[in-house]
Amino acid sequence: MSLAHLRILEPHPGILAFYDGRVAGHRFAEGANWVDDGALSLGIASYALIAGEQAIVYDSHVSVPHGQFIRKALEARGVRHIRVVLSHWHLDHVAGTEAFAGCEVIANARTFAHLYENRAGIEDGSFHGAPAIAPLVLPDRVFEADLVLDLGGERVELILANIHSDDATVIWLPARGILLAGDTVEDCVTYVGEPEAFDTHLADLARLQALGARWVLPNHGAAEVIAAGGYGPALLQATAEYIALLQAGAPEDMRAAIAHRLADGTLQYFAPYEAVHAQNLERVRAALG
Repeated sequence: MSLAHLRILEPHPGILAFYDGRVAGHRFAEGANWVDDGALSLGIASYALIAGEQAIVYDSHVSVPHGQFIRKALEARGVRHIRVVLSHWHLDHVAGTEAFAGCEVIANARTFAHLYENRAGIEDGSFHGAPAIAPLVLPDRVFEADLVLDLGGERVELILANIHSDDATVIWLPARGILLAGDTVEDCVTYVGEPEAFDTHLADLARLQALGARWVLPNHGAAEVIAAGGYGPALLQATAEYIALLQAGAPEDMRAAIAHRLADGTLQYFAPYEAVHAQNLERVRAALG
């Protein structure tokens, strides 16, 4: 497996983004597979928060070699104690967890339940297709409500949400106004998993907006924007606007659906998201009519 395009960005002091994908012609494997089709084609980052010898890794990336790269990079910077926080249960966010053997793996109860219930299919590749994740490492610390961690004296809040997936965990750094958003928002459109929960998605987006973030760091976004500090809080509003438009009947043309936010620079047009938009429309019509 090539890690040639895996690069380390530093959007803020002590915050690293391990970014891979959005490289023309770069593929994980030939044929259909979830790494290329759902992750590398769109670009994907896992994050690490560092304070001295401690680090919190936010998602273990798309493969064990990716996870090993993250761990070695942190150890080279003097990190000796790592905790892993999973943003949600989707495969491109949990596949590298085996690389963090001996580290505490933290996830909310819904994430644990989804992984546990689908473990056999994930490990033999029958769930969501190749590649299989074997062994699938389950979280060993599970929480039911919002959780506060300490990282070198900085308050790190793990906040539950139902956006994109019903088991989302975002990381909020209140002292710096930084929100690590997982897949709750993406540039340029969110991936819809459960259209029936749109009202909940919108309510939880409003709750995240109320935090007053100055910077938003999504897992799927443009590398150059992430490297420059991330997105502004308008990314949260743009996602809410897109979901509301899907509810009302969004146009087939993705550019038309997000034209306002492309014009003001909140979103960056990226052609592979056309397929995401088309899939969103199909799912919404099937679920809501």
